[in-house]
Amino acid sequence: MADFGAPPVIPTELQQYNSYVVDPQWQRKFSIIWASGIGIAVLFSLPAVVRALRRGRLLRPWLSGVYEDAKRRNYAPAAAIHEDVVPPKSKRRVYGLLETLRSATLWSLPGVELDLAQMIVIGAYLALVVICITMHAPLIDNPNRAGFMALAQLPVVFLFGTKNSVLSLLLGPGHGYEKLNYIHRWAGRGLFLGAAVHGSLWINNHLVFGLPIIGQQKETSGVAAFGVLCGLVLTSFRPVRRFFYQSFFIVHVLGYVAFFITICYHTIYAVPWIFPPLAFYGFDMLLRMFRYRIKDATLVPVDNNMTLIHVHDCDAGWVAGQHVRLRVFFSGRVFESHPLTILNAPPSTSCVPGSALTLAARVCGDWTRAINKYASEEQERLALSRNKQDEKGEHSPGAPVQVMIDGPYGGCSVDLGEYESVLLVAGGSGATFTLGLLDDIVARCVKLSRRNGEKTRRIEFAWCIRSYGCIRWFAPMLMDIANTAAGTSLDVHVSIFVTCLCNPEEVPPIPNSDVTVTRPSVTALLRDLVTPPCASSPSSRSRSSTHKGDADTKSIDSESSEGADMEKVSASARLNWVGLGGGVAVCAAGPESLTREAQNAVARISLTQGVKLGGVALHTELFAI
Repeated sequence: MADFGAPPVIPTELQQYNSYVVDPQWQRKFSIIWASGIGIAVLFSLPAVVRALRRGRLLRPWLSGVYEDAKRRNYAPAAAIHEDVVPPKSKRRVYGLLETLRSATLWSLPGVELDLAQMIVIGAYLALVVICITMHAPLIDNPNRAGFMALAQLPVVFLFGTKNSVLSLLLGPGHGYEKLNYIHRWAGRGLFLGAAVHGSLWINNHLVFGLPIIGQQKETSGVAAFGVLCGLVLTSFRPVRRFFYQSFFIVHVLGYVAFFITICYHTIYAVPWIFPPLAFYGFDMLLRMFRYRIKDATLVPVDNNMTLIHVHDCDAGWVAGQHVRLRVFFSGRVFESHPLTILNAPPSTSCVPGSALTLAARVCGDWTRAINKYASEEQERLALSRNKQDEKGEHSPGAPVQVMIDGPYGGCSVDLGEYESVLLVAGGSGATFTLGLLDDIVARCVKLSRRNGEKTRRIEFAWCIRSYGCIRWFAPMLMDIANTAAGTSLDVHVSIFVTCLCNPEEVPPIPNSDVTVTRPSVTALLRDLVTPPCASSPSSRSRSSTHKGDADTKSIDSESSEGADMEKVSASARLNWVGLGGGVAVCAAGPESLTREAQNAVARISLTQGVKLGGVALHTELFAI
């Protein structure tokens, strides 16, 4: 047979584009890139993960859930067993430099839910999506690439959307689902972008060539899938999540089931991309089943705005700052579960005696309002039926119920014991987060005698509330913590800021505390905490000498000037100065305005004084949906 040579090669520009061969390659490239990004983040988080593992603050709560520890049922009060240990002076030069560099990414703008670091992540992700959709793709003639890229984003959406994600464990404490959820939301929008480009260009091609849009199974199922996706996106915007959360949740769950079914009818290429989301979701459900607990609890209505929930026989399985999803069996509301922050640390590291897990539900919706009403009515009914009302009208303590808890989740990314100075700032019910951290660090330093080398020397606890009556919510716990720290090497000061002149007689005698009628500035609080006494005003120094002699001193001030207010509750006038270089930890919890102000305050001060201070670490907890 004659040799006619090599077959002719069609020039690249004349080759027909085969999307079913080329586009899956771009799916794989996209997956490799985002998985590599996660790998880099995990490597950077490795030191924090190792430290948390050594101290038992990572793996045990993540796997075991809340449980009853028989070994810790009968423990002595903190004041009876502690041995005061003065920590040596420390310098955090390397960590200070690293935290100062990181602080540049904390800046946040009003009305934007993301800080600079998060915006960089989302910008890079969306840029990657757009590049993978448009690079060397004839979208006008064949828009399949956009559809393939929409499918490739399904694993990202579910990896960052499940409550129990392996990623939360690999990134270390403080990286729960609530911190990663912003990627879930924007990945969903990136998925919608790909689906919208794919669908709109195909519809345009059908209109140009006179083809029916509805009729064939492929086209009909594609339109149905896109319609379901539109519904998911529209019901996921923040106003809907905030005001109609239960409706949003139901639509979300049912919508993704419908989307999976319709997209599998639309194209056979969707099937491989369905399995990773199902695996992530299945792992989430499996871990939840192992961590569900049904417990007896007591509802205690403190007033018409706050209900304390004491879940009995819970000794361990969580760390301070974490939250659980609570389901209360009452009045036919069995199917509702809501996240509530755990108010106290575990008994082994708590200043408050008892073996209960305490939650606080502020009345801010129909569920919390129903719980408060039920607790008040049931408490009255039980008091009458048991004849336990005395002449003063005091009632039996709370209403017994059964609850189901799921968790714990979240937590603080900053270990307060690694920093000499700590600033805890909370707004309203955000104190449930900061109060748990305060309980934990005081017990670790005083009750446990700094057995893990805790360096904390001074703590400023700032709480902003609307009225004096709100102080009653957590006053007993604040008193226990302040009394535990009194007269030890740990200096604790409580600043309570009230924005309304209501019920001033409600102020309890909390040791080393001040109550001031003003709206605080986080920047002023932080700047004052890190300012040496020599830089303070003479009047501030004179007040320091008078107040530090009496642990039970409490002042109520009212000023019109913010500067005067900050001076009267000056942290440098209430706390012993320990010098610079030992690091500063800032934890803020509350509404978005407070957490954003804390981020900008830390970024501003850290960039100018961060290295000298030994680093300024920040953790924020946003109390919003």
